Amino acid sequence: MSGFNKVRYITVLPEQAGQRIDNFLIRELKGVPKSRIYRILRKGEVRVNKSRTKPSYKLQGGDSVRIPPINMASSESAGVAAESAKAIEQSVIHEDKHWIGLDKPAGMAVHGGSGLSFGVIEALRTARPDAPYLELVHRLDRGTSGCLLIAKRRSALRRAHEALREHEAEKEYFVFTRPGWREDKQIINEPLLLSNRRNGERHVEVHPDGKPAVSEFRLVQRYKSGDLLRVKILTGRTHQIRVHAASVGCPVAGDDRYGDDSYNQKLKQRGLTRLFLHASSLRLVLEDDEEIHIHAPLPDMLNDFLRGLELKRGRV
Repeated sequence: MSGFNKVRYITVLPEQAGQRIDNFLIRELKGVPKSRIYRILRKGEVRVNKSRTKPSYKLQGGDSVRIPPINMASSESAGVAAESAKAIEQSVIHEDKHWIGLDKPAGMAVHGGSGLSFGVIEALRTARPDAPYLELVHRLDRGTSGCLLIAKRRSALRRAHEALREHEAEKEYFVFTRPGWREDKQIINEPLLLSNRRNGERHVEVHPDGKPAVSEFRLVQRYKSGDLLRVKILTGRTHQIRVHAASVGCPVAGDDRYGDDSYNQKLKQRGLTRLFLHASSLRLVLEDDEEIHIHAPLPDMLNDFLRGLELKRGRV
């Protein structure tokens, strides 16, 4: 085992102020299970300015944080972390003093949890250990590839979240579904209800008690095997595109939760081994008319899959 074998004292920088101590430790103790982090907090092994602290404590600039000796992940996990960090650095498509734009690989969660030690944000922090602040602006499903925005400053994160709350955001996706869309443009305005099943998985359904959700689907190309569409989401609900598409009988190709197993198997034989959902564009309009706009082209694997399909001629 490798790890921290000495007590460490870290002085909180101004850019780190406002973070909860538990989130701060999750970042500092890369590879350590969250359960272990909460345990050392409960036992008082972590001290802020020489005093015990609760997980909800928000750090202030200049705070001194005592971190006890603690074993880190195994060498095998460390190798996985290094590979993840390398993959994330290679996925950077935009960077300035406030933001990092990533073309997130499919199959990688945006953050650790649910049995995953490392996600995108942990990998990025591993790749950039000296960065004082790195936080997710929004999220993408694990199976979804494409545009993901990271804030490099707390002030930038606040501005981005304000834009999202005020609907000053444009998110576009490419999606391939089972055939059946009869209109070139279809707006689905159906509330979505999120629930947690016994196994801990999140499940979403169209339900009158759910939160408002609006998706705009525009047909790009019809194929005999399915339809390629561009989607704008006017709200940002969990699994929104996948559930809305399935609700009209056109589930997303490769979706193992809301999709059609037999349809997925047929497309797998044609080379589709992942969810066909890609975040192609993200635009945020911030205060003072500042704008951040990032693009991620369709991955080669999805382009290759489309090239192997036969076009469907004429109207439905």
